[in-house]
Amino acid sequence: MPNSFAYFMLLLWPIIMIGLFRKMSAKRAFIWSLLGAYLFLPPPPTAFDFPLLPPFNKTSIPSLMAFLICLTMYGTRILTLPKSKVGRVLIMMFVFGPIVTALTNSEPIVFSGAEGLPGLRITDAVALAINQTLLLVPFLLARQLLATPEAHKELLMALLIGGLIYSIPMLIEVRLSPQVNVWVYGYFQHLFSQTIRFGGYRPVVFLNHGLWVAFFAMTTVISALALWRMEKLDNRRMSYLLAACYLAIVLVLCKSMGAIIFLVLLAPLVIFTTRRIQINIAFILIILALAYPTLKGMNLIPADALVAQAEKIDKERAGSLAFRFYNEDLLLERAYEKPLFGWGSWGRNHLHDPVSGTIQTVTDGRWIIVFGIFGWVGFIAEFGLLGLPLILLWWAARTAPPGWLSPAIGSLALILVINIVDLLPNATLTPITWIISGALLGYAELVKETSAKVKEMGVRWRPIM
Repeated sequence: MPNSFAYFMLLLWPIIMIGLFRKMSAKRAFIWSLLGAYLFLPPPPTAFDFPLLPPFNKTSIPSLMAFLICLTMYGTRILTLPKSKVGRVLIMMFVFGPIVTALTNSEPIVFSGAEGLPGLRITDAVALAINQTLLLVPFLLARQLLATPEAHKELLMALLIGGLIYSIPMLIEVRLSPQVNVWVYGYFQHLFSQTIRFGGYRPVVFLNHGLWVAFFAMTTVISALALWRMEKLDNRRMSYLLAACYLAIVLVLCKSMGAIIFLVLLAPLVIFTTRRIQINIAFILIILALAYPTLKGMNLIPADALVAQAEKIDKERAGSLAFRFYNEDLLLERAYEKPLFGWGSWGRNHLHDPVSGTIQTVTDGRWIIVFGIFGWVGFIAEFGLLGLPLILLWWAARTAPPGWLSPAIGSLALILVINIVDLLPNATLTPITWIISGALLGYAELVKETSAKVKEMGVRWRPIM
C-alpha cells in the first residue's frame, strides 16, 4: 500500500506547479509540470478517489492544475477547440461518447456462483466524461502553448534532460532490482516477475511498468539525435551526440526488445532524412495504425508470421506476442457484441468465468482496451485525435512556404506515430503523448494559416521537399 509520503506528493504537486509557472515561461512551466509529474509522482493505485469523480492521480491532478493556472493567466481562450471540424467532432465523441456507453450498459452481468458486475449508472457517466476531459487538457493546452518551432525545441530539450535525470534511478534499478518506488512510496506497482529479463532486471522507477520506462528512454535518445541534427555549434552537437550514445546504452539495459527495435527504425530517419520524408513516413504509419482494428477483424494481420519472426530473436518474447494476439482475438469477439459504444468500465469488456466471475482475458494493447470499453466511437475518437495532427501536418506540409517547417517537426511526428503504433500491443498512452499530439496540431494549424496568407498576398513558393 502507498505510504503517507505518496499522498503528500500528490497534494504538494499543485504548489510546485504554481512555483514553476511563476519562475518560468508558460510553455516551459507547462512542459515540466506534466513531465515532472509523469516521471516522479507515485504511480497507480495511489490516488484520491472521491464519490462521483474519477480518481485524482499523477495524471489527472497536473492536468486539472495546469488548466486552472492557465485559465487564471490567459482566460478562457487558452482552452479553445481545434479549428478543424473533424477535430471538434472527435472531441465531442471523446468526451460525450462514454456517457452513451454508460446509458447503454445499465444491465448487471450475473455469475451463478459469485457476485456479478454492476450495471453502469448516471454517476459512472459523469465520472467517465470528467476523466475524458482531464485526459484532453494536455492536448488542448499544448495546441495553444507549444505550436511554435521554439516550443518544439523546448519540448525535445525537456525530454532529453528528463531522460538524463531519470537514467540515474534507472541504472540503480538495473543493478539492484526495481526498488526505488518501494523505497520512496512504500509499494511496488506491478508484478515483480515481469521485471526479470535476460538474467537481469529492467527498471520501473515511478512508472507503471518497465515497458513505459524503456519507451521513455527510446524517446529521449531520439530527442537527443534530433537536437544534435538541429544544432550548429560543434561543442553542443558533440554534447547531444554523447547524450544520445549514453541514453542508448541505458535503453539497451532496459531489456525491452520493442523499444530497441523502435530506436533502430527511427534513428536513421532522424539522422539522414528530410523533414518532408519524416512527415510522409509518419503519415503512412498513422494510416496503418488507424486501420489496425479493421484489418484485425478481417483476419488480415499476419499474426503467425509475426510470431515466427519473433521466435527467431527470442522464444520467450515470441510466446508473449502469441499470448497477446490470442487475447486480442477473444476480446475483439467480446467487443463485437456491443461494437458501437462498448461495454463500459468495471471489467465488463473482459471474458469471465460464468460461475466464479474470474477474468479470463488479459488486455495489453490500448486499442483493444478502448475498443472494448467504448466501442468504435471511443476508438475513433481517441486514436483519431492522436493521429489527426499527423494527417493535417502531412496535408499542410505539401504546400507550406519554404522554410516554414519547424526543424523539430519531423522528429516529433516520428516520436508521436511510433507511440501510437506502440498502443497496439501496449498501453503506453501518457501525458507526453497528448502533449506532442497537441503541439503538432497547433503547428499544423499555424502552417495552414500562414500558407493561406501567403496565397492571398500573391507570393509564389515551391512545396517543401
